[in-house]
Amino acid sequence: MQQRLYTITQLTQEFGITTRTLRFYEAQGLITPQRRGRQRLYRPADRTRLKLILRGKRLGFALSEIREIIDMYGKAPGEAGQLRLLMDKIALRRAELLDKLKDIEMSLADLDEVEAGCRARMEALGVAHEAGEGGA
Repeated sequence: MQQRLYTITQLTQEFGITTRTLRFYEAQGLITPQRRGRQRLYRPADRTRLKLILRGKRLGFALSEIREIIDMYGKAPGEAGQLRLLMDKIALRRAELLDKLKDIEMSLADLDEVEAGCRARMEALGVAHEAGEGGA
């Protein structure tokens, strides 16, 4: 049975990425297509790796972290080790995002406070706040 191969066009369309992005991942050694003349042909394993790379990027992982996770799959301690590493990285990423969320919430509260002060001062000056100038 012949293994299914994918062209660069098929993968870029399926995953909504540019050919430049796919070539970048190839240059980084994250995927290794076969060559037929000038044509790149990607195996199902390359497609799976690409899917994992893009998921890792969406989760905010650096390419070095994504490579580390993917590369563990075929080596000791194998899938169990890969999953432990991934869960550790998820916990770290979650903590980073929660810190950022706290910072954003504090910034929004500060903005609300400053805006309320501006509105109060405008009211004291007898200046009306016009719609469309920001805020609620």
